[in-house]
Amino acid sequence: MEIKKLEKLTENPALRWGLNGYTTDKILSISFVEYGGSFEFVLKEKSMPYFKIWETHSTDIEELNEIIEKKHSFGAFEEEELIGWMICEHRTWNNSFYIENILISEEFRRNGAGAQLIKSAVREARYLNCRIIELETQNTNYPAIQFYRRMGFSITGINTRLYENPEETAVFMTLDL
Repeated sequence: MEIKKLEKLTENPALRWGLNGYTTDKILSISFVEYGGSFEFVLKEKSMPYFKIWETHSTDIEELNEIIEKKHSFGAFEEEELIGWMICEHRTWNNSFYIENILISEEFRRNGAGAQLIKSAVREARYLNCRIIELETQNTNYPAIQFYRRMGFSITGINTRLYENPEETAVFMTLDL
Protein backbone atom coordinates (compact mmCIF):
# COMPACT_ATOMS: atom_id res chain seq x y z
CA MET A 1 0.00 0.00 0.00
CA GLU A 2 1.24 3.47 -0.85
CA ILE A 3 0.05 6.83 0.50
CA LYS A 4 0.29 9.74 -1.94
CA LYS A 5 -1.07 13.26 -2.24
CA LEU A 6 -4.52 13.04 -3.68
CA GLU A 7 -5.21 14.56 -7.07
CA LYS A 8 -8.58 15.58 -8.44
CA LEU A 9 -11.19 12.81 -8.39
CA THR A 10 -12.39 12.22 -11.95
CA GLU A 11 -14.93 9.62 -10.89
CA ASN A 12 -16.61 8.39 -7.72
CA PRO A 13 -14.53 5.43 -6.48
CA ALA A 14 -16.78 5.10 -3.40
CA LEU A 15 -19.36 3.44 -5.67
CA ARG A 16 -17.16 0.31 -5.81
CA TRP A 17 -15.77 0.45 -2.25
CA GLY A 18 -18.62 -1.41 -0.56
CA LEU A 19 -20.25 -0.16 2.62
CA ASN A 20 -19.90 3.60 2.98
CA GLY A 21 -20.92 3.78 6.60
CA TYR A 22 -20.58 1.78 9.76
CA THR A 23 -22.21 -0.82 11.94
CA THR A 24 -21.61 -1.13 15.66
CA ASP A 25 -22.93 -2.82 18.79
CA LYS A 26 -21.86 0.10 20.99
CA ILE A 27 -22.29 3.87 20.87
CA LEU A 28 -21.07 6.77 22.98
CA SER A 29 -24.14 7.95 24.90
CA ILE A 30 -24.10 11.67 25.66
CA SER A 31 -26.31 13.34 28.21
CA PHE A 32 -26.22 16.84 29.57
CA VAL A 33 -27.71 18.94 32.31
CA GLU A 34 -27.95 22.72 32.37
CA TYR A 35 -27.97 24.35 35.78
CA GLY A 36 -27.10 27.80 37.07
CA GLY A 37 -25.81 29.00 33.72
CA SER A 38 -23.43 26.06 33.25
CA PHE A 39 -23.53 22.75 31.45
CA GLU A 40 -22.42 19.31 32.49
CA PHE A 41 -21.94 16.66 29.82
CA VAL A 42 -21.65 12.95 30.60
CA LEU A 43 -20.23 10.52 28.05
CA LYS A 44 -20.78 6.79 28.57
CA GLU A 45 -20.32 3.71 26.46
CA LYS A 46 -23.70 2.13 25.82
CA SER A 47 -24.50 -1.24 24.27
CA MET A 48 -26.77 -0.42 21.35
CA PRO A 49 -26.72 -1.76 17.81
CA TYR A 50 -26.48 1.03 15.24
CA PHE A 51 -26.12 1.06 11.47
CA LYS A 52 -25.51 4.04 9.22
CA ILE A 53 -24.87 4.33 5.52
CA TRP A 54 -24.06 7.35 3.37
CA GLU A 55 -24.33 7.74 -0.35
CA THR A 56 -21.57 9.66 -2.09
CA HIS A 57 -23.07 11.58 -5.02
CA SER A 58 -21.42 13.51 -7.83
CA THR A 59 -22.11 16.78 -5.97
CA ASP A 60 -20.20 15.35 -2.98
CA ILE A 61 -17.24 14.57 -5.26
CA GLU A 62 -17.33 18.14 -6.57
CA GLU A 63 -17.25 19.51 -3.01
CA LEU A 64 -14.41 17.15 -2.06
CA ASN A 65 -12.48 18.21 -5.17
CA GLU A 66 -12.68 21.84 -4.03
CA ILE A 67 -10.80 20.83 -0.87
CA ILE A 68 -8.45 18.44 -2.72
CA GLU A 69 -7.37 21.35 -4.96
CA LYS A 70 -5.76 22.92 -1.86
CA LYS A 71 -3.15 20.10 -2.00
CA HIS A 72 -3.37 18.76 1.57
CA SER A 73 -5.39 15.56 0.97
CA PHE A 74 -4.11 12.01 0.67
CA GLY A 75 -5.03 8.78 -1.07
CA ALA A 76 -4.22 5.20 -0.18
CA PHE A 77 -3.29 3.20 -3.27
CA GLU A 78 -2.96 -0.52 -3.84
CA GLU A 79 -1.21 -1.30 -7.15
CA GLU A 80 -2.01 2.24 -8.38
CA GLU A 81 -5.74 1.86 -7.58
CA LEU A 82 -7.26 4.33 -5.12
CA ILE A 83 -8.59 2.33 -2.15
CA GLY A 84 -9.14 5.13 0.34
CA TRP A 85 -8.89 8.85 0.92
CA MET A 86 -8.47 11.45 3.59
CA ILE A 87 -9.69 14.87 2.51
CA CYS A 88 -7.99 17.62 4.54
CA GLU A 89 -7.47 21.34 4.60
CA HIS A 90 -5.17 23.79 6.30
CA ARG A 91 -7.26 26.34 8.17
CA THR A 92 -5.05 29.38 8.45
CA TRP A 93 -7.56 31.40 10.49
CA ASN A 94 -6.85 29.22 13.54
CA ASN A 95 -3.68 27.45 12.37
CA SER A 96 -5.28 24.03 12.36
CA PHE A 97 -5.38 21.05 10.02
CA TYR A 98 -8.91 19.75 9.51
CA ILE A 99 -9.83 16.23 8.39
CA GLU A 100 -13.03 16.72 6.44
CA ASN A 101 -13.59 13.17 5.23
CA ILE A 102 -11.92 9.79 5.55
CA LEU A 103 -13.13 6.73 3.70
CA ILE A 104 -11.48 3.36 3.06
CA SER A 105 -12.73 0.66 0.71
CA GLU A 106 -14.51 -1.99 2.76
CA GLU A 107 -12.11 -4.66 1.46
CA PHE A 108 -9.08 -2.80 2.87
CA ARG A 109 -10.42 -1.69 6.25
CA ARG A 110 -8.56 -2.76 9.39
CA ASN A 111 -5.37 -3.28 7.38
CA GLY A 112 -3.53 -0.10 8.39
CA ALA A 113 -4.68 2.25 5.61
CA GLY A 114 -6.49 4.57 8.03
CA ALA A 115 -3.49 4.74 10.36
CA GLN A 116 -1.16 5.47 7.46
CA LEU A 117 -3.47 8.24 6.25
CA ILE A 118 -3.57 9.80 9.74
CA LYS A 119 0.25 9.64 9.94
CA SER A 120 0.42 11.45 6.59
CA ALA A 121 -1.89 14.13 7.97
CA VAL A 122 0.34 14.52 11.03
CA ARG A 123 3.42 14.96 8.82
CA GLU A 124 1.62 17.49 6.61
CA ALA A 125 0.25 19.44 9.59
CA ARG A 126 3.69 19.58 11.19
CA TYR A 127 5.22 20.72 7.89
CA LEU A 128 2.65 23.55 7.86
CA ASN A 129 3.43 24.33 11.54
CA CYS A 130 -0.18 23.71 12.55
CA ARG A 131 -0.88 23.56 16.27
CA ILE A 132 -3.63 20.88 16.09
CA ILE A 133 -5.43 18.42 13.85
CA GLU A 134 -9.23 18.46 14.15
CA LEU A 135 -12.08 16.25 12.99
CA GLU A 136 -15.71 15.54 13.72
CA THR A 137 -17.63 12.27 13.88
CA GLN A 138 -20.90 11.00 15.32
CA ASN A 139 -21.36 9.61 18.82
CA THR A 140 -22.92 6.58 17.15
CA ASN A 141 -19.72 5.88 15.18
CA TYR A 142 -18.06 4.16 18.11
CA PRO A 143 -15.53 2.28 15.93
CA ALA A 144 -14.27 5.60 14.50
CA ILE A 145 -14.07 7.20 17.96
CA GLN A 146 -11.99 4.28 19.23
CA PHE A 147 -9.75 4.40 16.15
CA TYR A 148 -9.12 8.13 16.57
CA ARG A 149 -8.38 7.64 20.28
CA ARG A 150 -5.80 4.95 19.39
CA MET A 151 -4.24 7.48 17.00
CA GLY A 152 -3.87 9.99 19.86
CA PHE A 153 -6.98 12.16 19.41
CA SER A 154 -9.00 13.39 22.40
CA ILE A 155 -12.63 14.43 22.56
CA THR A 156 -12.63 18.22 22.81
CA GLY A 157 -16.23 19.16 22.15
CA ILE A 158 -19.75 18.09 21.25
CA ASN A 159 -22.70 19.63 19.47
CA THR A 160 -26.07 18.13 20.34
CA ARG A 161 -27.88 20.02 17.56
CA LEU A 162 -25.62 19.67 14.50
CA TYR A 163 -27.49 16.74 12.98
CA GLU A 164 -31.11 16.45 11.98
CA ASN A 165 -31.24 12.95 13.50
CA PRO A 166 -31.78 13.47 17.27
CA GLU A 167 -30.00 10.16 18.05
CA GLU A 168 -26.74 11.58 16.70
CA THR A 169 -24.46 14.05 18.43
CA ALA A 170 -21.40 15.58 16.79
CA VAL A 171 -18.20 14.62 18.58
CA PHE A 172 -15.23 16.90 17.91
CA MET A 173 -11.79 15.39 18.38
CA THR A 174 -8.36 17.02 18.38
CA LEU A 175 -4.76 15.88 18.19
CA ASP A 176 -2.26 18.35 19.65
CA LEU A 177 0.95 18.65 17.65
